[in-house]
Amino acid sequence: MFRAILMEKAGDAAAARLAELEDGALPEGEVTVAVEYSTLNYKDGLCLSPSGGGLVRNYPHVPGIDFAGRVESSSDPRYRPGDAVVLTGWRVGEAHWGGFAEKARVRADWLVPLPAGLTTRQAMAIGTAGFTAMLALIDLEAHGLTPDAGEVLVTGAAGGVGSVAVALLAARGYRVAAVTGRPETADYLAGLGAARIVPREDLAETVKKPMESETWAGCIDAVGGAMLARVLGQMKAEAAVAAVGNAGGLQVPANIIPFLLRGVKLLGINSVTVPYLRRVQAWDRLAREMPMAKLKAMVRPAALTEVPALGAAILKGQVQGRVVVDVRA
Repeated sequence: MFRAILMEKAGDAAAARLAELEDGALPEGEVTVAVEYSTLNYKDGLCLSPSGGGLVRNYPHVPGIDFAGRVESSSDPRYRPGDAVVLTGWRVGEAHWGGFAEKARVRADWLVPLPAGLTTRQAMAIGTAGFTAMLALIDLEAHGLTPDAGEVLVTGAAGGVGSVAVALLAARGYRVAAVTGRPETADYLAGLGAARIVPREDLAETVKKPMESETWAGCIDAVGGAMLARVLGQMKAEAAVAAVGNAGGLQVPANIIPFLLRGVKLLGINSVTVPYLRRVQAWDRLAREMPMAKLKAMVRPAALTEVPALGAAILKGQVQGRVVVDVRA
């Protein structure tokens, strides 16, 4: 038997409860993992909602889009019992049972060996959010971003992706401008390395003219929507924006002028179906470059029983930093 957050549907609405399940309830897969830690992401909040956020199609369901733990059994020669592994993406927690449980069974191809130097707890303090932030940084640097190019903007900076992005950029010597709509998070963001706090309202207005003054040498955008449109018009020539989220909406009311006259680049960051070698590259860099003291400062620990309430809170923008769920607690 193992404990799990189980989503069950009654009528048109789903509800989450703490349940005890038998191993036979686990889905098919080559590797069974004894999960130690998971995290709470915005997408988890959607999956935990009564509607499933349009992501969960089949019930009963165990959410949790990432996890870290140790292999319990494996029919794949790449993994042996006791191996430490981490999983992000592949629609785990959405279409496939996920990490808000003491056990998970998944395809071997979805796993990555835990890099040397990282504990399973640290891996989930980084989690999908940090993995996404690192993918964004890799792509921005591949498109020419360097610390001497100027300020780098991070939108949604007090959230999961934003918090790790601020810490990673600052650790690499970038001057970071952090956007937040919560003034009380200013000290928190400064502690992560933000050199400047940008109030959300400064970028909340819709685009009034095709381009504004060249301000940002790069941007990691977790908001999307009207804010992304506004930021595109403020980018320096040949600069790039890495789009990682849509907390501000799916529609981007932008125009094409910054792309044509400044050569601005918009980079889409897919953290779900990333090829294996790129995953390993990102996790290896995270193990080397993530400032662990800052990572510790952004973590809020949680027990499995707290997950449903935290899922509702993250959708309301009430969660700061990284929630690390000890599924054994």
